[in-house]
Amino acid sequence: MTATQDTVSGMPGRYALALFELAQESKSIAGVGKDLDNFSALVEKSDDLMRMVKSPVFGADEQLSAITAILAKAKISGIAGNFIKLTAQNRRLFAVLGMIKAYRTLVSLDKGEITAEVTSAEKLSAKQITKIKSSLKAAVGQDVQLVTTIDSDILGGLIVKVGSRMVDNSLRTKLQSMKIAMKGA
Repeated sequence: MTATQDTVSGMPGRYALALFELAQESKSIAGVGKDLDNFSALVEKSDDLMRMVKSPVFGADEQLSAITAILAKAKISGIAGNFIKLTAQNRRLFAVLGMIKAYRTLVSLDKGEITAEVTSAEKLSAKQITKIKSSLKAAVGQDVQLVTTIDSDILGGLIVKVGSRMVDNSLRTKLQSMKIAMKGA
């Protein structure tokens, strides 16, 4: 797993690699991934939960009890639930989103896919996602797993990140480039 260890690094990478190996042993990679995606969506939708996850003000016991209640309500249990509780217990909850991202990367590598992050101003339709996937597959020569994000600040267009490459085709960037060009004229 040398290539894997180079792909995910640091503390989030170590935790993700341990989780991935555990999920692989128990043949539950997809189920763990689904639970992690559900938890990630909960954190991203709730400012209060994001604050609790990121803030060092809350103690390990407070975070653990809050996370336990949230996981029970969201019906996230098993390996993923225990993993999230462990991060809270070890005072590593602030990095759980990075761990989830690293886990997704490991799953994609295991499937022979590459992960692409796509940021758009609005929610993409299934047809748009399919078109983006096929275009990226043609460009990189591998199957592509998309992680989509919505950021209304980009106004329109897309920002696509594949590995270390990024293509920023957002309306905001184009307007900023025009502004700079007009100042120079």
